[in-house]
Amino acid sequence: MKKLNIGIAGFGLGGRVFHAPILASLEDYYIIKKIMTSNKENIKKANETYPEAEIVSKYEEILYDKSIDIVVIALPNLLHKEFAEKALFAGKHVVVEKPFTVTTKEAIELIKIAKNMNKIVSVNHNRRWDSDFLTVKKVIKSKTLGKIVEYEAHFDRFRNYIKDGTWKEAKKVGSGILYDLGSHLIDQSLELFGRPKEVFADLRMQRENSTVIDNFELILYYDELKVTLKASMLVREKGYKYSVFGREGTFVKSGTDIQEEELRKGNIPKDISNWGKEPENIWGEINSTINGMNIKGKIESENGDYRNFYINIYKAIAGEENLSVTPESATDVIHIIELAMLSNKEKRIVKF
Repeated sequence: MKKLNIGIAGFGLGGRVFHAPILASLEDYYIIKKIMTSNKENIKKANETYPEAEIVSKYEEILYDKSIDIVVIALPNLLHKEFAEKALFAGKHVVVEKPFTVTTKEAIELIKIAKNMNKIVSVNHNRRWDSDFLTVKKVIKSKTLGKIVEYEAHFDRFRNYIKDGTWKEAKKVGSGILYDLGSHLIDQSLELFGRPKEVFADLRMQRENSTVIDNFELILYYDELKVTLKASMLVREKGYKYSVFGREGTFVKSGTDIQEEELRKGNIPKDISNWGKEPENIWGEINSTINGMNIKGKIESENGDYRNFYINIYKAIAGEENLSVTPESATDVIHIIELAMLSNKEKRIVKF
């Protein structure tokens, strides 16, 4: 299949850090044809970094360009549905930055449109390709811990003030860390264990003058498994990011996948031979019994690589692979977020 032309709508943090550098590292698959932004600083950065791409200020300049195959939507959450819908009706495949939409109703409508237009729509749940998560997934699948009975994952940060001028901290639908960091944690859990039976949530605004959720604890209940997902903006000293408990042993993992830090520095995968390789000091630790032998020590982390999300998009369009991040699975993430808000409001466990 030919290289696919990309139009990126939005060049803030998402477009600039999590999409364009990854696409630019896949030269055998994609060409960044157009970038939409009206911010002067972002226009300058786009011109400097991607001189062969055309910088446009209007979305229509992407939609009406027949040469563009895929539209990447890296805009505020409230705009995801509107812009994805327009792109699908224009005959484009669509990649939406997470979360998919702000309601399940919007997500279901987009899935119907994509099917009617015979186009692929997917969501950038790139954290499935984090080194630490890939390692957790491998440990669980290996059954070295026995039957898994409890799983806990954290996505913590520290910023004890409200960032002025950012939509993520404005009092609007789709803002706050439940939609932001929570989307990643929920998607990872669904990838590991599938849909839960019940949901319980405790949602809080802990920072002074906060108007959005900046702390949550989300519990997903399965038959014999309890999943706890937590995130906070007030964690200065971080503990384990992942803890997995089985009937034969435990696996714990500290530290954070290094890809985001590298991308924020301006480094890109094609220029680094060992991209996504974690340093040994943050490898996870296992303590388990396997075939009657006690095993205790470090587990070398898998290499993370966000390029695999976009390689799969290309191969799915070519009909060579099934889509990894389906819109249906991304809709389940939004459904759990909605159930979490209902649970918190009514102070009860709710059924999925």
